[in-house]
Amino acid sequence: MLVSLHVKNMALIREAEVEFGKGLNIMTGETGAGKSIVIGSVNIALGTGNFRDYVPEDAEYALVELVFSTKNPRVLQLMEMQDIPCEDGEIIITRKYKGGRSVSKINAETVPVSFVRELAAQLIDIHGQHEHQSLLYAKNHLAILDGFAGDALLKELKRCREEYRSYQKVKKEWQEAQNARSDRMKEVDFLAFELNEIESAALAPGEDEELEVQYRRMVNGQKIMEALSETASVTGASGYSGISDEIGRAVRAIHAVSAYDEAIGGLSGMITDIEALVSDFNRSLSDYMDEFTFDEQELRAVQERLDLINHLKAKYGNSIETILEAGRQRRERLDILMNYEEYLAALQASYEKEKEKLWRTADKISRIRRKYAAELSTQITAALIDLNFLDVHFEIDFEELEEPGESGKDEICFMISMNPGLPLKPLGSVASGGELSRIMLAIKAVMADKDEVSTLIFDEIDTGISGRTAQKVSEKMALIAQNHQVLCITHLAQIAAMADFHYIIEKKPAYSKTVTNIGLLTEEESIAELARILGGAKITDTVLESAREMKELAKNAKKY
Repeated sequence: MLVSLHVKNMALIREAEVEFGKGLNIMTGETGAGKSIVIGSVNIALGTGNFRDYVPEDAEYALVELVFSTKNPRVLQLMEMQDIPCEDGEIIITRKYKGGRSVSKINAETVPVSFVRELAAQLIDIHGQHEHQSLLYAKNHLAILDGFAGDALLKELKRCREEYRSYQKVKKEWQEAQNARSDRMKEVDFLAFELNEIESAALAPGEDEELEVQYRRMVNGQKIMEALSETASVTGASGYSGISDEIGRAVRAIHAVSAYDEAIGGLSGMITDIEALVSDFNRSLSDYMDEFTFDEQELRAVQERLDLINHLKAKYGNSIETILEAGRQRRERLDILMNYEEYLAALQASYEKEKEKLWRTADKISRIRRKYAAELSTQITAALIDLNFLDVHFEIDFEELEEPGESGKDEICFMISMNPGLPLKPLGSVASGGELSRIMLAIKAVMADKDEVSTLIFDEIDTGISGRTAQKVSEKMALIAQNHQVLCITHLAQIAAMADFHYIIEKKPAYSKTVTNIGLLTEEESIAELARILGGAKITDTVLESAREMKELAKNAKKY
């Protein structure tokens, strides 16, 4: 449930914090008091609204914060997937606007607004004029029916999505193969050329690295020999006097006196080791210089080989392994093209098989939907009668698509007749704005037990209604509030009387400006607010008594 709302610098609200309770939370106030700011602030916090529509020009920043308490496993799973701590199911969604930029946080962790929207969809359901209007579009009706069917459809819908993707993949391959039939020989010639280019190179993995080492050695041959020759003359490896002769004289000199002092014996051993190291170095250096060759022809051969490999890399991939894989793929494709009719036949068989599987699942989904559609129609009809649609008849019309999609083969439309003797027509073509809001309320009442979202917000639910119809709407909302937290902004006393928690939204002067405040009303204050709604400018004792009676009747109605 939504525990609290904290708003700062949003339109006429300088700062306000509201704590909500379980059951039916009603908000009322004069026209223009700022009721829409509340819904706007919630939408902004949930990532579906825009700060720019609300932030005053003189405000340094704006802030909206929502605190939720939830045990919804889907919500907790989403939080865990994002590695966001969530102690005792408390979720704090904060969105701050400053300097033209907004930042969203959940439990103090910065998150993308897309994740806020995903999480919010599991926490709260907002119904305003836009949501009522969604009933005008048949594409939204299928989602309502599938939501009503619930677990009975989940497994089959998942299978349908998977089978549809497999079917589309095979269908695309088959269609492309048919379209490519006329150009097959051109592709054969081209693939044969590329395959020959790769195979004739006779590449070996790692060959390019070895050639690059050889090339660097050869192209720098003169520098290498000059450096080695200079080294050999210094160390004595060239046969002329060098450090090896000097070290030899030092060995003999120190060895001659080593018997006179043990310390000198240690020094003698060290320089003897040095003499041996220099001798080993000179032999290795001489061997390398004897074996080192520099052949211009060999250099050209290495360079040409490297040029060929680099050409193939540029064309087929940046490594020899990738080039060889490209050759393997072209060999496979060439084999297919050379046996094209067999390939087409296999593809067509696979296409027909996937199509049959998809239709079989789509048929099963349709049977399940039709079963639940009958039940849903009955329940919505009953709910509409409760909402003062006295002669209403509601049905769900099915049409079959030419080809199943991810959701099956059904296209449905809500059909309604609101007067006796009139034929059923699509909902969008006969219902007014006020009727749509009541129809949406009827649907939400029916779906309440199926819906895991714990908080529902109704805005403009009372559009175009009054009297007995308003009373029916209030009773239906109170019924939904038995199992859900409901927040509702209304201007009708019949609905406001049903409140478990009644809030007033009003303008007050402050800091030489007019600001909007939100406050929780006591029992007597709630009755006074009902009297204001009923009586307008002048509130008489009779009006107050009517308001008190309305409140008492609402209490009694909620007991049953």
